[in-house]
Amino acid sequence: MDGLILIDKPRGLTSHDIVARIRKILGLARVGHFGTLDPLATGLLLIGVGTATRLFPVFAKQDKVYVGRIRLGLATDTYDALGRPMTAESADLPSQQDLLRAMEKFVGTIEQVPPPYSAKKMGGKPLYKWARSKKPVELNPHPVTIYSFRLTDYTPPVVDFEAKCSSGTYIRSLAHDLGQDLGCGAHLAALRRTEAGKFRASSAFLLEQVEKLTACGNVQEFLIPLESLFKEWPKAVLKSLSKGTVQKGKAIPSDHVLKVFEPERGEAVPPEGEAIFRVFSEEGRFLALARRDKRKGGIVPTIVLR
Repeated sequence: MDGLILIDKPRGLTSHDIVARIRKILGLARVGHFGTLDPLATGLLLIGVGTATRLFPVFAKQDKVYVGRIRLGLATDTYDALGRPMTAESADLPSQQDLLRAMEKFVGTIEQVPPPYSAKKMGGKPLYKWARSKKPVELNPHPVTIYSFRLTDYTPPVVDFEAKCSSGTYIRSLAHDLGQDLGCGAHLAALRRTEAGKFRASSAFLLEQVEKLTACGNVQEFLIPLESLFKEWPKAVLKSLSKGTVQKGKAIPSDHVLKVFEPERGEAVPPEGEAIFRVFSEEGRFLALARRDKRKGGIVPTIVLR
């Protein structure tokens, strides 16, 4: 059982809670998630099963889309509604015009500091453990890209928004920083992930649905097979004798490639500008992802799956 499951995460559970539930439902140990959602957040969580867990380097880089709600006038220590107030509540709230101007400042590539209560590690320890121990640490900013930060409704003190951003972006920090810029303080009140790369929350399954379908033996209804992933990239089919070479991660000479199929949809070249190949056996098994080796005239596996 190798593939991807799209889960619609409910509020109150951590991403690790979801992984534990899927392991129990499927009776499998090799289960992992691609991109953490806080307990407050709901929506699309990508779950890898079996050898698909090795695809974390690919899925972790996907852009995300969120819809959410920011509460102006009050900053919290966790930057969300689950935290403790850091200041007295402010009644001095911005006009919609001032709010829009402030939101526009965050569009583009920005330096963002992660929330002090987050799973991001420093010195091998998650930041939330440093925060709970009351030990001060210097939080270093890192670059993230906010492609859009759109106001969908403003009923003071509530701001409803939609944001598209790069991986590694903390929407909690975005809400907090917006409040700091406006001078009134703010925290994230609600959040839902609607997109991750080409996947949509509208296609995701509830845990209860996964459990019911598994009990009925209909796993294929929610499991996206490994072989059906990344159809936007070209497919290289190898001669049987090359399988051992792939498993060892060695370069595959061009004369070991039986045929290359053009991508079925989308762009064949990723943002980095270098073609990625899906490497398949003659029997139709997805073996690896590989990049072209210009020096040796072949392709080199970057993620070996089987």
